[in-house]
Amino acid sequence: MPICNYDGDVIGVAQIINKTNDSQEFTKNDVEVFQRYLTFCGIGLQNAQLFEVSVLEYKRNQILLNLARSIFEEQNNLECLVTKIMKQAQDLLNCERCAVYLMDLDLGEASHLERILERPGRIIERHGPLNRIESGSITAEDMRECGLKKPCNFTTTFELRDGGNNTLVSRPSSFDLKTSTLAQIASYAASTGQILNIGDVGAWLNMQHSEGDAESARTILCMPIINGQKRLIGVAQLINKNNGAAFTECDVSLFEAFAIFCGLGIHNTQMYENACKLMAKQKVALECLSYHATASNTDTERLSKVQIPSAELFNLYSFTFIDFELSDEDTCKATIRMFLECNLVQQFHIPYDVLCRWVLSVKKNYRPVKYHNWRHALNVTQTMFAMFKTGKMERFMNDLEILGLLVACLCHDLDHRGTNNAFQTKTESPLAILYTTSTMEHHHFDQCVMILNTDSNNIFQALSPYDYKKVMKLVETAILSTDLAMYFKKRNKFLELIENGEFDWQSDDKKELLSGMMMTACDVSAIAKPWEVQHRVAKLVADEFFDQGDLEKMQLKEQPIAMMDRERKDELPQMQVGFIDVICLPLYKVLSDTFPWVKPLYQGTLENRKNWQDLAEKVEMGLTWIDHDTIDKPVEAFADAEETKEIELTVQTFNPISSNQGNQHVESKIRRNKTKFCCVL
Repeated sequence: MPICNYDGDVIGVAQIINKTNDSQEFTKNDVEVFQRYLTFCGIGLQNAQLFEVSVLEYKRNQILLNLARSIFEEQNNLECLVTKIMKQAQDLLNCERCAVYLMDLDLGEASHLERILERPGRIIERHGPLNRIESGSITAEDMRECGLKKPCNFTTTFELRDGGNNTLVSRPSSFDLKTSTLAQIASYAASTGQILNIGDVGAWLNMQHSEGDAESARTILCMPIINGQKRLIGVAQLINKNNGAAFTECDVSLFEAFAIFCGLGIHNTQMYENACKLMAKQKVALECLSYHATASNTDTERLSKVQIPSAELFNLYSFTFIDFELSDEDTCKATIRMFLECNLVQQFHIPYDVLCRWVLSVKKNYRPVKYHNWRHALNVTQTMFAMFKTGKMERFMNDLEILGLLVACLCHDLDHRGTNNAFQTKTESPLAILYTTSTMEHHHFDQCVMILNTDSNNIFQALSPYDYKKVMKLVETAILSTDLAMYFKKRNKFLELIENGEFDWQSDDKKELLSGMMMTACDVSAIAKPWEVQHRVAKLVADEFFDQGDLEKMQLKEQPIAMMDRERKDELPQMQVGFIDVICLPLYKVLSDTFPWVKPLYQGTLENRKNWQDLAEKVEMGLTWIDHDTIDKPVEAFADAEETKEIELTVQTFNPISSNQGNQHVESKIRRNKTKFCCVL
């Protein structure tokens, strides 16, 4: 009679034989009693089966939980981790031997940096779901042919022998892999990505295997190991069940779950080991960089012994400061003079030789790009100094904040590469991977910290821990605020405070907002310089932008925006007008209305806007502005064609190439035969 479970499905059969009361057959009553009895038997059997399964699952879950715990506890050493994994696999599936073959995943020292900086869009080959192959579906010859076509080079082999008491770690050569039967089987599982279950190794190999590493193997289960990124990183191999039977379907399912934890653990440990090596390499590289990025003792000693001219001689108090005539040594002297003039050296006990070395080191860490170089940093710092002294903004700041803002100005573009944040993002540069927002500004601050942390360069060394933390936070915030994206986020809030009649700037959040606006005002202050200076600086900015545009065309195969497109250089005067209207004038207007002493910045910008607008109008009449320096007297239109036969005129131009030559006069003769025209040089 069938035994049925709760659902009426047959789960077994009960059979009774021979009545013992000499009856020749079972009666209807016997059948009815037996049927009722088997109903309870079915319930009991199913409950017992469910209980057995639950106990087994509990044990398996505990083993997998212990494995997961081991993975996160043991990340310092790959060998220890793999040994733990193999020992638990051996205990879990009751097998004699266990081995793990690891592949080369480009995780070595030489290529690990490339992988870290790998472009996010790059397609990585990922493994699909594993399929199970029994030994009957393929032959040993298939395995050997696959090994010849797609050889799999394992870099490391771990073997657990002697009942789990001995771990053998080897770095097999290609010859070792070719001559090892077990390695060939593992290689097949790796190259095909298939689970391979061999129930009778001797019969499957179809050859004498009394010698070699497969001599004692009776049953083998090979499982590919896949990491969290679904990339195949190796093969786990179990050999010989303790009971002599083949590996069951249940064993395969359990080992498959087990292999997932193996993949995560092995990959994490490999990454951790390589990260430790990279950190050590980074430390060595930073030491080398710090040495080469620091000013020499000779230069420091020479600068510390020379006399520093007065601020008046350098014209540091004026918003019309010009650095064109200054030598490189003079720029360093001017920088030191600003710190002396603010009494910061005495106030914060800065050793004079440390200040000199720091200034020279900062200068050394600016690249020779066309605009965002040391000269730009000097001009931004001088404008901040002029805002403090001439603009009387120092009354809103304490000495520590003045020190922090001057340092931030001098360091705000350290190691600038002549390309903006958008370029770093589009090219997926290492900097863009490190910093997802305000990319270059974060890098400038990091360079600033690197210089300060270098021996004999820390001008903050005498500060208390509280003041040091405060000034470093101020420097970071100030440098990040030079990102125009940050400026636009904060400008409306600043304008709202001004419109509400704010006059108290002593709270930390309001002072931070004011400092950010001052940093932007100083960063773009070239727009307020005298026209000859502004025109020359604008050409430097344009040249740097054009260089980036050329890179975008070559590297990205993209058409750059107008301001960076060399072919649209004639549109730059109108773009300058737009830049002034959108960024500069609104900022300088609100600053000059609130703090009247900084009004020269607003007035200078207004004057330059007129000049750029005039130049933009002349461009519409045919002038290629970038090819000339300045225009003093455009040629007016002539109504009479008779008067246009021959015109001789003299145009005074400003020569930006040599600061020593001054103005030059260029004689140009123009001959035209038209009724009306306007000629501009």
